[in-house]
Amino acid sequence: MTDFSGKIVLVTGASRGIGKSIALEFARRGADIAFNYLRNHSAAEKTKQDIEHLGVRCLKVRAHLGDPEKISDLFNHLEDKFGKLDVLINNAASGVQRKAQELETKHWDWTMNVNARGPWLCSIEAVRLMTEGGSIVNITSEGSRKVLPYYLSVGASKAALEAVTRYLAVELAPKGINVNAVSGGYVETGALETFPNKEKMVSAGKATLAGRMITAEDIAKVTAFLCTKDADMIRGQIIVVDGGITLPAELPDL
Repeated sequence: MTDFSGKIVLVTGASRGIGKSIALEFARRGADIAFNYLRNHSAAEKTKQDIEHLGVRCLKVRAHLGDPEKISDLFNHLEDKFGKLDVLINNAASGVQRKAQELETKHWDWTMNVNARGPWLCSIEAVRLMTEGGSIVNITSEGSRKVLPYYLSVGASKAALEAVTRYLAVELAPKGINVNAVSGGYVETGALETFPNKEKMVSAGKATLAGRMITAEDIAKVTAFLCTKDADMIRGQIIVVDGGITLPAELPDL
C-alpha cells in the first residue's frame, strides 16, 4: 500500500459518502487532508475529527463549488495552511432528480456549475499549488453514458466532467500532473435517498458479478491507486468500478 506521508490531498465534498471514504483512505496512508462542505456542519466536523484521529492534519472549509469566488477562497485557505497541494479529488456533486420535462433551467445551471464547472475551476486553482506535479481524479458515474431514470441533469454534467478529464490530462501533462476519473456504479451511500426509484436501484446494485453492492471504500481504493507512481501511465482514462453490472445489455426502465 502506497504511503502518502508528507502529501497534501484536497477532497471536495468530503463531509460524508464517497468523499469521506476517499479522504479517510488517504489519511490512513499518512496524507494531510483538506476538504470542503456546503451545509452539514455537524457531518463536516465529525469527518474532520475522524481524519485527525488517524494522526494527520485536516482543514475543513465551507465553500459552495458552484461559486467561483468560494472556490478561490477554498484554495487560499489551503495555501495558507499547507502551502502546497499534491492531490486533488473532484468528488463534490449535486443535482435535481427529475425527468427532462420536469427540470427547470435553474436546476440545470446549478448541476452544471457544481459538477462540471466546479472541477474545472478547482483543477486550475490546483495547478498553481502543484509546483512539483501531482494527481487529479474526478469522480463521475455511469449515468454519463447510460440513460438512468431522473438523471438527465446529473448525467449530462458527468459527461461534461469526463470530457474535462481528457482535456486536462493533455494540457496538464507538461506540468507533471496526471488526470483521470473514476466512474462508480450504484454505490451504497446516503445519496441514493434522493432518487425516486431508490428501491429499484438498490436491488439492481446488488446484482454485480461480485455478488454484492459497491461500497464507497471500493471507489476510494481505486481513486488512491490512480494517485500512485504505479498508475503513472494511466492518463485521461475513465476507470469504471461497477462490479461488472454494466456488462449485460438491457434497456433502462423509464
